[in-house]
Amino acid sequence: MTKRTDYISWDQYFMGVALLSAQRSKDPNTQVGACIVNDEHRIVGVGYNGFPAGCDDNLLPWEREGNFLDTKYPFVVHAELNAILNSIQNLRGCTIYVALFPCNECAKAIIQAGIKEIVYLSDKYFDTDIVKASKLLLEQAGVKVRKIDKYADITLKFND
Repeated sequence: MTKRTDYISWDQYFMGVALLSAQRSKDPNTQVGACIVNDEHRIVGVGYNGFPAGCDDNLLPWEREGNFLDTKYPFVVHAELNAILNSIQNLRGCTIYVALFPCNECAKAIIQAGIKEIVYLSDKYFDTDIVKASKLLLEQAGVKVRKIDKYADITLKFND
C-alpha cells in the first residue's frame, strides 16, 4: 500500500484554519479569520473579526452605515489583530493566512509584530485608499504578500 496523494497542501491547511476561524465571527456582513504560522508549520495564533473580549455583542452595533458611533467600525477588532494578540510566541518571521487582504491598521500591526509573509484569498477592496495604504506600508517594510491560487473544497461534518 502506498501513501495518499490527494492530501491538502500546507497553504490549503492553514487557509482552511483561517476560514474555519472566520465562522466564529458574529458579524452579519463580513466574516474574516486569520491563522499565524511559524517556520516549523506550527500554528501560533488564530483570530477572527469581532468585538473585544468582555464587550457585549448584543449592546454594540453591527451596522455598516450611519453615524460613526452607530456602526461596527469603531468597535470591531479585525481577525489579523486578534490573531496577533492571541499569539503564543514571538511572531518574528511568521506567516499570516487571512481570507481578506489586510487593511492599513492591520498592516501596521503585522509589520510591528515582525510577520514576514501574508497569504490571502481575496483582495476585493483593492481599489480603496485603506488597502492602497496597506500595500505601500507592506512593500516598504519588505513583507512578502502572496495570493493563494489553489484551494480545495472541504466539508467538515461533526457526526458521531
